[in-house]
Amino acid sequence: NNLDGWIRQSLDIMHAKGIPGSYHGLHKNIMRESSGNPRAINGWDINAINGVPSKGLLQVIPPTFATYHVKGTSNDIYDPVANITAAANYAAHRYGSIDNVNSAY
Repeated sequence: NNLDGWIRQSLDIMHAKGIPGSYHGLHKNIMRESSGNPRAINGWDINAINGVPSKGLLQVIPPTFATYHVKGTSNDIYDPVANITAAANYAAHRYGSIDNVNSAY
């Protein structure tokens, strides 16, 4: 029930589902995107201006969360494990791995 635990739980799911990523890659992106706040909402970027603000630890917009949601995790975008795992799944499809993401994605 803390950031370390959420990352480790997500990594277990990711590895079981074949989604690449490391603890370091997840942690650095979480700290940049939300400072570790699972209830974070971005109210100022282009997504927010367009009415679909980024949410959660890895700042995922709802349509991306829905598309890349990993079966077996919560459907709640604010659920830390579901948010991390969906974002890592998206990053894997778009960039090869969350480890390759070094800025907003």
